[in-house]
Amino acid sequence: MARRPRELDEDDVRSRANPRGTRPRSKQRPAHENAVDGMVVAVDRGRYLVLADEPQATGGTEVMAMRARELGRKSIVVGDRVGVVGTIDDSPDALVRIVRLDERDTVLRRTADDSDEHERVIVANADQLLIVSALADPEPSYGFIDRCLVAALAAGIEPVLCLTKSDLAPPQPVIERYAALDVPSVVMRRGGPLDEVRDLLTGHVSVLVGHSGVGKSTLINALVPTADRATGRVSAIGKGRHTSSSAVALRLPDVDGWVVDTPGVRSFGLAHVSPDDLLWAFPDLEDGANRCPRGCEHLAAEDGCTLDAWVAEGHSTPDRLAAFRQLLVSR
Repeated sequence: MARRPRELDEDDVRSRANPRGTRPRSKQRPAHENAVDGMVVAVDRGRYLVLADEPQATGGTEVMAMRARELGRKSIVVGDRVGVVGTIDDSPDALVRIVRLDERDTVLRRTADDSDEHERVIVANADQLLIVSALADPEPSYGFIDRCLVAALAAGIEPVLCLTKSDLAPPQPVIERYAALDVPSVVMRRGGPLDEVRDLLTGHVSVLVGHSGVGKSTLINALVPTADRATGRVSAIGKGRHTSSSAVALRLPDVDGWVVDTPGVRSFGLAHVSPDDLLWAFPDLEDGANRCPRGCEHLAAEDGCTLDAWVAEGHSTPDRLAAFRQLLVSR
């Protein structure tokens, strides 16, 4: 005769104080209404030096911050405007987290080379790119200048030529080369006054780029005497180690403005820049380009480009078209 299965009662049920999976997960994240606004001024291996806006009376407080987990994989770079929570003071044991990343006005990008599809954000929220080039010792690198111009114009950032060592060579050849682009320029000599370049920088967040030996670090140290770019301003992060691969934002003394030194940027890969991106900087050619056949590279009338005819009709000038094509080839 088959045995009947025993009926279970409450003594047979094991209970756990906190069974896994019984608490519903919430997709809500903390609102952080008390977050203090700040600007990222240096980045080093997952740590961020943030200038918090409070207290305003002292011009802000530098705090060391970590990224909150809720931000996920969002990149945070120098120039980013963020919200931070924690102890906003300059004590070494202060615990601060970045809990909010604000929308960026501009993004300066580059790729490792022209075939690399991975874009690297260099600086956020800059509105000027100061391209520092020596007129001699070393000679101007036009390829580098062209690429910096493309990167700036594609990002909606105003490019400015800063020509140094004018005591060694005249600036006119360089200025004339870029006259069709209407690029502002400032000419400097060794030991000369800084008034003109300081006026250009006032009221802006300006990124400085340039090859080694052109006088960029000398210029930054003259503009910001406390910068000490030999070791870098991020000694609070790196304990005085060399910071040649780190971008650093420096507040200009006595005026409203910032300079961002990018010593790690030696060249710009421009795989992320298309002809349409570049046309944004040439509104006088943009409507003409719309008449070109689909996929036009805008390099020659023989290939079907209608921009030559557009210029002949008086909508733009040959110099502007030549400048646009020069930058296209520099990509």
